[in-house]
Amino acid sequence: MLLSGRKGVILGVANKRSIAWAITQAARNHGAELLLTWGNDRFKEGVVELGRSIGVERYAPCDVSRDEEIAALAEQAKRELGTVDFLVHGVAFARKEELTGGYVDTSREGYRIAQDISSYSLAALCRAFRPLMKRERDADGEGPTSSVVTLTYLGGQRVIPNYNVMGVAKAALEASVRYLAADLGPDNIRVNAVSAGPIKTLSAAGVSSFSTMLNQLPARAPLRKNVTTDEVADASVFFLSELARGVTGEVLFVDAGFHAMGI
Repeated sequence: MLLSGRKGVILGVANKRSIAWAITQAARNHGAELLLTWGNDRFKEGVVELGRSIGVERYAPCDVSRDEEIAALAEQAKRELGTVDFLVHGVAFARKEELTGGYVDTSREGYRIAQDISSYSLAALCRAFRPLMKRERDADGEGPTSSVVTLTYLGGQRVIPNYNVMGVAKAALEASVRYLAADLGPDNIRVNAVSAGPIKTLSAAGVSSFSTMLNQLPARAPLRKNVTTDEVADASVFFLSELARGVTGEVLFVDAGFHAMGI
């Protein structure tokens, strides 16, 4: 098992369709000990019910727009896990009204919210968890690594209809991955992103052109298919494991090859 003996914190489980839940299942299947969070109390019961179904014992609230809740989460992780080997950032949000019309119409407050929750929260979490994830090197400069993985989408690199401010937030998130990789690398902490193809999740439901993208992708992607949450989760487990010990600052596309096409 790739994650046997490793302990991790996963943010972003919303329901059984969420990518973060698929990662949670894959991490448990590979032997990881986990702490799951919910950002809004209306998700608490569902997150705990899902987690308990696969043997997860630790839970915590964490609204990533509040520094005190991030600090409390890190403190709880220190108390209950001791050290943290990996952190999964599966959190993103934009107001629904910002995902219609054009990006040019984005409100100042809508922009702030999308950037705060979808992008800045990664830096805030890395700062809080850095002491728990730092790993020492031996005399040869080698040693175990810890891993941060976030979830992004092609809309951070190309224009996707109605993705608007979320695309700009994902672009900032991907830039953050590179800067954080540089900052945390000396502590043997790796930071990477997985860019999933369109999948039916709660967040995807807010994008009005989503169904069109989902229907058109199989005809255009090299693998002639849509991807599943399980496929994204398996790629994420690679990043969370020591198999990826030499990889950081990377955006890995799991979209059946669609990102490589010119048309």
